Amino acid sequence: MAEKQLRERVRSKERLDEQTIALRAAKEIQDGDYVNLGFGIPTLASNFIPEGKTVFFHSESGIISYGRIATEEEADEMGWILVNASGQPVMPLPGLSLFHMGEAFDMIRGGKLDLTILGGLQVSEKGDLANWRAPHLFTSIGGAMDLAASTKKVIVCMTHVTRNNEYKIVRKCTFPLTARECVDLIVTDIAVISVTREGLVLKEIAPAWTAEEVQALTEPKLTLAPDLKEIELL
Repeated sequence: MAEKQLRERVRSKERLDEQTIALRAAKEIQDGDYVNLGFGIPTLASNFIPEGKTVFFHSESGIISYGRIATEEEADEMGWILVNASGQPVMPLPGLSLFHMGEAFDMIRGGKLDLTILGGLQVSEKGDLANWRAPHLFTSIGGAMDLAASTKKVIVCMTHVTRNNEYKIVRKCTFPLTARECVDLIVTDIAVISVTREGLVLKEIAPAWTAEEVQALTEPKLTLAPDLKEIELL
């Protein structure tokens, strides 16, 4: 089947929702990790840490050791003083610390974080990340550049294509870069893709999707992992 026809055929196929993307990304978090969650989908990952696993969530606003997103009632009780990168209220965990934003960035730039999960506008086949500015969008870069360049492992969570069915996983980013060759893993609404020195490796696909369909929505060539499987969420 021609690629254009295949792209049109899959346009209406069911995809993972934002909560499920965040759930899959959260599976990459290891016990004892210091983790920063970026704006949007990534902030949802704090809701999916299983009981018994200790994770130190860090925010460049000056918080470390927070937990899940709080309800409105819980936030009212706390006075809305603890918020994540998306401005959502979060629950404190034992050992929570508050500090100056400058100290928060010292932690980032000093390489103290094990993992950051960021949103993305484009990711290249080499792992370059563009996530702060597009022709139709202008936002502050915030801490994204520092996080992408200084964290030990970077995961990007995003939809696989734009609303207009345009590639977001590309051969070369056309939007202003956040950082070069920084992305280790991409989690989208249809696939999990590892970024390696040899190129992009398709590791997992969403239910009812095929590798051929994922490739049709991905500009660079994907190598299929020997153990390619359906996305695992449990």
